[in-house]
Amino acid sequence: MRKYEVMYIIRPDLDEEQTTAVIEKFQNLLTNQGATVTKTEKWGKRRLAYELKDYLEGQYVVVQFESEAGAAAELERVMKITDEVIRDLVIRQES
Repeated sequence: MRKYEVMYIIRPDLDEEQTTAVIEKFQNLLTNQGATVTKTEKWGKRRLAYELKDYLEGQYVVVQFESEAGAAAELERVMKITDEVIRDLVIRQES
């Protein structure tokens, strides 16, 4: 199992319930793929360094998890096609 960290930015115009639903969607995706989520941090709404998809702010979420490479690839694929996600980055942590 490899350690990964993903940071993604959710649209700022979503309410608390919708934001929680998006976070749970990705958590469930990871666990269904056999990953173990070790930490989830919701950083809240922050100003972006530059405009992304007509947004100047975004809700930041950081998730650390352990899994095989396939789960991380599937997470990236789903994030790319999810409208609520403005930007995402998945990195593999060194052991």
